[in-house]
Amino acid sequence: MNLNLLLLAGLWSLAATGVGRASEPAAEQPNQHPSTRVSIVGEHWHINGEVTYRGAKTEGLLLNARMVNATFEDRHRPEFDPDANAAEFVAQIPDYVAHGIRAFTLNLQGGMPGYEGALNSAYDNDGSLRDSSLRRMARVIEACDRHGAAVILGCYYQRQDQVLRDEEAVRTGVVNTVKWIQSGRFKNVVLEIANEFGHGGFHHRILKSPEGQVELIQLAKRTAPELLVSTSGLGDGAAHENVAHACDFLLIHFNSTRLEDIPKRIAALKKYGKPIVCNEDQKVGEQGAKAADLCVANGASWGLMLEKLNQHFPFAFKGAADDPAVYAQFRRLVSVQAASDTARRIKP
Repeated sequence: MNLNLLLLAGLWSLAATGVGRASEPAAEQPNQHPSTRVSIVGEHWHINGEVTYRGAKTEGLLLNARMVNATFEDRHRPEFDPDANAAEFVAQIPDYVAHGIRAFTLNLQGGMPGYEGALNSAYDNDGSLRDSSLRRMARVIEACDRHGAAVILGCYYQRQDQVLRDEEAVRTGVVNTVKWIQSGRFKNVVLEIANEFGHGGFHHRILKSPEGQVELIQLAKRTAPELLVSTSGLGDGAAHENVAHACDFLLIHFNSTRLEDIPKRIAALKKYGKPIVCNEDQKVGEQGAKAADLCVANGASWGLMLEKLNQHFPFAFKGAADDPAVYAQFRRLVSVQAASDTARRIKP
């Protein structure tokens, strides 16, 4: 063996034993073999180059579920096991996907856990990212990837943005998040700058105004032009014009929108020529099933938020048993046979 090979073997040995790096945290390896790639063609969603749900009523759409507290931690509750919580969600991903889900909404600052005072942020005060939070998030994203699901990854959440010391830290957080997505080779991730920007629970102006959202969307796009980026508004299903123009796809919420108003809310957004995704609606049971049907019939994707079960502590993830009526409706909507039967019934 020549000298160069001996030196290389020595370096491999050091790396394997961790000598010289004992004080450093173990680095999370990038997603070496991503299997799920999400993209947009026109107004249609594609996964791995194929339109979603080909031949079904949902063709080109992205049925989704809000699971922002699947990666929850509360640094004020040391007795809570965030990794076990994430593992419970991961175990149910195959069942959610089997019932038609093609995207999960996650968030680096989680969501309202049903009580005030939680400290749940993947960001430190300067916009840097916390390794323990990233490792957990990476495991969940990679699990979604293995099962053919996209991730709508949010950066900021009301009640938690106060962790960041100023607006420059908010900007830094966006850049760091985008670079982390790139370094992890997460091709199944699209970005949501803020959950319900303008919400009274936000502290920083940049997360309250349309102008601030446009700035952050453009910042993310400059950092990674290939990344699909959006942001979500409040529960009325509306989108600010400047924000809609800046986004790659439109993220809306229907929490406070009546069923009968859903079609006209969607119709008002068609002029932008972009995919329309509701990724939060608190309607459940038969009401949720009807909301999903109305969205799909009008060319928009719908997302279920089970606030009391999936988002409020103690969190539970039971697959389709979370809401049998809604998940049964998802199965019907993504069924090619159901679409064929409908076509036969209305054929003149």
